[in-house]
Amino acid sequence: MSEAEEQRWVTVMLDKLAAQESKRRIGDTELAERAERLSEQFFGGRARPTSVRWVTNQNTRWGSCTPAEGSIRLSHRLQGMPEYVVDYVLLHELAHLLVPGHGPRFWRLLEAYPRTERARGYLEGVVAADRLPHLPAGRDE
Repeated sequence: MSEAEEQRWVTVMLDKLAAQESKRRIGDTELAERAERLSEQFFGGRARPTSVRWVTNQNTRWGSCTPAEGSIRLSHRLQGMPEYVVDYVLLHELAHLLVPGHGPRFWRLLEAYPRTERARGYLEGVVAADRLPHLPAGRDE
């Protein structure tokens, strides 16, 4: 593993530990208020969802958006992760209210959020860690 890759993993793991230590859970109302603040701050208030809520039926995605309905759903797996990660996923889904696909216009919108790359790296690290073989408790192999 290169030094840069090692440093990235250290950052990802430290963020994951911090998330586990701060088990603060926010409800749907606070999540919707957060989305409104983020839309105002990064998109000039143009992204206006009709609903923002946590769901437990998304195990392969972090979030989803139905632009025609204006609804945003975030996976419950994000609960307890660092705020900047949740904010990134919220912004990602808010951006879909303005631009439906993942083309250049969409990614330009997300460039306004300064922690986009870090949040994406964190989420990639979580996915990679989930794919690692899990040792039985008490084993350090």
